[in-house]
Amino acid sequence: MVSPNSAMADRYVAIVLDPDVHIIRWIAGSKHQTWLHASALRSPTISSHRSLPFLLLLQSFCLHPFSIFFGLLAPRWRETMANSASGMAVNDECKLMFLELKTKRNYRFIIFKIDERIQQVTVEKLGQPEETYDDFTASLPADECRYAVFDFDFVTDENCQKSKIFFISWAPDTSRVRSKMLYASSKDRFKRELDGIQVELQATDPSEISIDIVKGRAL
Repeated sequence: MVSPNSAMADRYVAIVLDPDVHIIRWIAGSKHQTWLHASALRSPTISSHRSLPFLLLLQSFCLHPFSIFFGLLAPRWRETMANSASGMAVNDECKLMFLELKTKRNYRFIIFKIDERIQQVTVEKLGQPEETYDDFTASLPADECRYAVFDFDFVTDENCQKSKIFFISWAPDTSRVRSKMLYASSKDRFKRELDGIQVELQATDPSEISIDIVKGRAL
């Protein structure tokens, strides 16, 4: 149990119910506030107004154990959920390297990774112009999610040499569920930062991004 005056108090937010099902909200943070139904003031268990927040919280937790699950939210978890809803921030290097791939063709592919420590999408690997599509697929981890772009050269049915930039969302079945959710929720925001993507692919195993599939989508 966390007392409102303790050092741990500012690390939690509690939303609880009193025994009479009157709503009581106690928020522990930089400011401590209590909202309670008038009838709660008449409770015989409350001996002084000074002790209201702690006693009401204790009383409610004893009678409503499920409020612990819904009422206590660690700051890191809240921050992660907020980022999941809006999408991860994008490191400036991602945009700069993509621009070089698109305009100067300095790279064949780029693999991007979400760095959860800094809450950003970052560049993990740059594929050199001479590298092949097989080099690219071999660079994707077997059990971790990634984003990637690939500059694919091909010849049309009219024998014209062309290229298209593919965006690939890689989420193997063996990757963590939390990681899959994070990459899925951040994808649209990240794509908006990369102006010039022409084809999108989503894959959970190598067969879904085989060279034949890529050729078929390019034509």
